[in-house]
Parts: sequence; C-alpha cells; structure tokens
Amino acid sequence: MTPANPAPAAAKLLSTIEPAPTTLRGLTRQLGPGLILSAIIVGAGELIVTPKLGAEVGFRLLWFIILGCLVKVFVQIELGRYAVTRGRTTLEALNTLPGPRLIVSWVMWIWLAMYLCLVPQVAGIVGGVATALKLGGAAIPVGWLAVLVGASTAALLVVGRYRLVESFSTVLVGAFTVTTLVAVVALQFTPYAVTGEQLASGLSFHLPANLATAFGAFGLIGVGASELIYYPYWCLEKGYARKIGPDDGTPEWRARAAAWLRVMRVDAWLCFTVYTITTIAFYLLGAAILHAKQLQVEDSKMIETLSFMYLDAFGGWSLWVFAIGAIAVLYSTVFGGTASNARLLADSLAVFRLKTYRDAEHRVRWVKISAVILAVAFTSIFLLVGNPVSLVFLGAVAQGMMLPFLAGAALYFHFTSPHRELRARPFSLAGLIVAAVAMTALGGYQVIAALTR
Repeated sequence: MTPANPAPAAAKLLSTIEPAPTTLRGLTRQLGPGLILSAIIVGAGELIVTPKLGAEVGFRLLWFIILGCLVKVFVQIELGRYAVTRGRTTLEALNTLPGPRLIVSWVMWIWLAMYLCLVPQVAGIVGGVATALKLGGAAIPVGWLAVLVGASTAALLVVGRYRLVESFSTVLVGAFTVTTLVAVVALQFTPYAVTGEQLASGLSFHLPANLATAFGAFGLIGVGASELIYYPYWCLEKGYARKIGPDDGTPEWRARAAAWLRVMRVDAWLCFTVYTITTIAFYLLGAAILHAKQLQVEDSKMIETLSFMYLDAFGGWSLWVFAIGAIAVLYSTVFGGTASNARLLADSLAVFRLKTYRDAEHRVRWVKISAVILAVAFTSIFLLVGNPVSLVFLGAVAQGMMLPFLAGAALYFHFTSPHRELRARPFSLAGLIVAAVAMTALGGYQVIAALTR
C-alpha cells in the first residue's frame, strides 16, 4: 500500500524492481489479488442475491447474470492498471478526478456514502455465517455465534498481513467452488435436472416486470462497486507496482510495466473465471429448485430456504455439505471484506486529511486498528437489527449507485494515461465503454427507484 510520504515510497519501489515472470510456474506465484477478490465476491451476491433472483424469475435471466459478471471486469482491469503504473490507491486515484472539491473530490463524498452502506451489508453476511453454523450443529445461540465470527475475523487480521489473507482466501475459494459445482452435477440426477430448453430460455433476452431484484443482483454479482475499489489495493500489496518501479520515462520502464500489466490481467481474468462459474452454478440451483418449489429467500428463513438447493440435489444427508459450503462462502466475504474495508478506512483517513502516516508500518498499524473497529461494527449491527437479506440488499443498492462513477473514472484514467502504448487495446476499450453504459443505466435506475418509492 502506498505510504503517505512519497519519498520513502519511491525508494522502496527502486529497491524491489524485478522483471515479470516468463514461465507458467513463475506466473502462478505472482497471482493472488484475484483470489482474494473471488473470496469476497462469491458471498452475499452469489449465495444470497443470485439464488433469490433465480427463485423469483426462474431461468429467464441467466443472460443477465453472465453479462453482470462479464462487463465489470474491464473496469476492474482499468482501475488496476492505473494503480500499478502510478503506485496510487483507488481512493488516491478518485481524489484526482476533476470537478468541485470540498476538502476532497466530489466523488469521494459519493464513495463515503456507499462505504457507510457496506457496514450493514457485511453485518448481514455475519448473520448468515452464524445461522449456517447453527444449521451445521453449533449448540450456542446465533447471537453468540455472530460474536465469535466477528472476533475470529478481527484476530486473524490483526495477526496476519497480505500472505495470510491470500492463503486463507485461496482455501475458502476452493471449498465453496467445489461444493457448489458438485451440487450442480448432482442436481442432474434429480427431478430438478436442468434441461437444454431451460438454458436456452435463460439465454434469450427479456426482463421481468419487477426489476428491483434483478438490478440489485447486477450491482452485487461479479465485481461489485466495492470489489472494484478493493482490487487495486491488493495489486499494490502483492507488489506489482513496486516491481515495475517509479515511472522514469525510459523504454525499460515501459517494457517492464507492460509485462507486469499482463500478469495483472491474467490475475483479473482468473478471478472472473472463478466467480462467474460459481455465480452461474448458484443461479441454476436457485432457478431449478427454489423457483420450482416457489420458495422465496427472505430474512426470517434465509439459510433454511437456501439449504433446499443442496437437500434436493444430494438428499437429506447433505445438510452438513450445505452448511460447510455456506460457511465457506459467507465467511470468505466477511474475512476478505473486513480486510479490504480496513485498508479503505485507513486510507480514507489520510485522503480526507484526518491523519498523516509517518511511514508504511504506521499505516499498517492503523489498518489493523480499522479491522477491529469494523468487526465490532459489523457484529453489533447484526445483533441490533438482524434481517440479513435486507441488510445485504441495502449494500447492493448503494453499490449499484456507485458503479457509474467508477466506470466514468476508469474511462477518464484510460484517456488521460501519459503512456498510449500501455492503454487498453481496442477490444478491452470496447468492453470498458459497454460496461460504462450498463453501469450508468443501472445507477440511473437505482436513483429513480429510490426517488419514486
């Protein structure tokens, strides 16, 4: 993460410059930010919002789910490109956007409003983990389980840094991906087997009469607004920017930057592959089982209702399989989301001029303090409010409203990049423009819906 003082940051960059890997083994060792992001992504959106959408509309919005996963990856890559070539965090980047300023850029105030809505969203997911633990046989009340979830998250993040987050996220990604894919395969041997006709109907363009859940899902599935903001932080902590070095305008720097940007793009597309496959799997389970049974994913019976996706695929013995999968999916989001939001909180204190960090270690100490503060906040909100689905959807709506501004920022960074040869290629630029249009449409709908309620 970029220290507040630019001089030490430049010295650190110079001391760690290295060429990008040229072998598959070397490339694999440099991947990681995308796995952390996958662990965060495949949580509230995939286990809660996506099956809820499938339960409501059946297969007919499968195309919408795929589009929601695909278009936002181009914005993710562009924000990552800016971070690793400039050595700036996302908030520092957003603070450079033109327009009115009140201490910080106008976009930062919009971000702050979204960030405050992420706290209850993660609180809802904490409740989901606690309920899944209870379903799996835990003998203590859900409230105390929520406290244990929050406390364990804070403890792990205080003890570890980037390597712990990456390693733990990788394990959780593997756990929930395997359990979900096995459930989809098992589904084909039940009366709820997915047919080619159902898949074809899901790939035909049409929208439901009630767009609220669909657009809420679009804001959360795949790379949501929060994950788009998180990704550059993890790229910086992985060391991509340090290994490129500060921009000295030389051909060697440009060649090195281009090589490390290829590594970052592989990381981002790996992330896309993992969360898209898992998202589609959850949607198919919701559409095939929950929609057929006319079950709705609501606050009071959220985990119990979702468990039918596994019970009808595997049989009654599979309840513990669902519990393990649900715990892995949801806890990965709590863990990775808390780690990411702690970095944002610490960074925002500097961007809003509330704190100055002496060095990188001082900033790391405040990241740990922020992780504890957020864990306490997440847990307290769930204990006071409950209603996990409603809490998650509050965050989904806020993220949907933030998406147009992030897409606009990505386009601005692309066209103002001083190095034309490092900009996105025509295909990626086209994807970025499509993403900006789709995200703007989503944000406009969210605003209109909020004003007309």
